[in-house]
Amino acid sequence: MTNHSSQIMLVLSSPSGAGKTTLTKKIQQKYKNFKISVSHTTRKARPNEINGVDYHFIERDIFKKMRADKNFYEHAEIFDNYYGTSKKSVEDLIKNKNDILFDIDWQGTQQLVKFKELDLIKIFILPPSKIELKKRLNERNHEKKTVAKRLLGYEKDSLHWNEYDYIILNDKLDVCYNQIEKIISNKKDKNKNYFL
Repeated sequence: MTNHSSQIMLVLSSPSGAGKTTLTKKIQQKYKNFKISVSHTTRKARPNEINGVDYHFIERDIFKKMRADKNFYEHAEIFDNYYGTSKKSVEDLIKNKNDILFDIDWQGTQQLVKFKELDLIKIFILPPSKIELKKRLNERNHEKKTVAKRLLGYEKDSLHWNEYDYIILNDKLDVCYNQIEKIISNKKDKNKNYFL
């Protein structure tokens, strides 16, 4: 499989609660050619989530079989559930000439960069502070135990920002989004020049 040089492959990672999902949706609304690489997961769907749109929700034994068969570009265990990016879903997006958005964590990114055919732009989103993150997590009505677990995750996740091409602070959503837009348009310009 070869990557067409005009396609953009954007990785967005962040600690839980830093606004990554909102940013991902904003990018998709603005750029119709961007498709989210829909991950497989063993966690249960939340009430507003749609199978095949938000995630491919599968049983643990199916996930383990896919992993054993090397069907994933990357996979990780996060908060007691498995997540993975299937090779087939990415290859389908490449065939359709879509730009691809990977909404994955640092563990997934470390695995994804090993595949040289994927020309990745890696962006790490950070919340303004741990206090602000705690406030955002509490506003989401998480249980105390879940908030504590995610704040601990933040400590671990934040150690990996230096593995990314860009680090953006999400203090104000629009400012953060505009910075991502600039990165996308710079890449698009470079790709245009590539074909001149």
